[in-house]
Amino acid sequence: MAGRPRVGVLALQGDVREHARVLTELGADVSLVRRPEELAGVEGLVLPGGESSVIDKLARAFGMQGPLRAAIAAGMPMYGTCAGLILLADRITDGITGQETFGGLNVTVRRNAFGSQVDSFETDLTVAALGDPPVHAVFIRAPLVETVGDGVQTLAALQDGRVVAVQQGALMGTSFHPEVTGENRFHGRFLDIVRAA
Repeated sequence: MAGRPRVGVLALQGDVREHARVLTELGADVSLVRRPEELAGVEGLVLPGGESSVIDKLARAFGMQGPLRAAIAAGMPMYGTCAGLILLADRITDGITGQETFGGLNVTVRRNAFGSQVDSFETDLTVAALGDPPVHAVFIRAPLVETVGDGVQTLAALQDGRVVAVQQGALMGTSFHPEVTGENRFHGRFLDIVRAA
């Protein structure tokens, strides 16, 4: 396993298997993380899509909220897709009553910004940091980055300029689900961040 980045997928709820598969295919040593001691055993963490308010509640129930916030503060690389992006945001609009995030990304994110499940859509995105070809992105009850604060790099935006992918240091988030389309370049970028850390 020498040289294989040890990364986890937060496995409280959501599309955990899809992320684990992509990361394994890219050469990572992947484990599922549900408890603080499992978090301590990885060098980076993916926060999957799912229901952000449910993952928030489960993280608190499993004693994970504090350790996750501490890991972010200590510089652990993390990549959040859809609900995972919401959880990494410092601020959310239209969260349910009492909903909290882990924070770390200096952005404001709106949950379900595009509507309900029936309003899901697919589009191609130009992502300069990943080069050609464009990224085929699937948006499922997706959030939107409404404001981008200091220190945050916009990686991708829709044609109308609305931001859907960001990075700040070792933290990265996308509104969409690259793990469901066979797109592995965001996960590859995340693994590069883990190796660099």
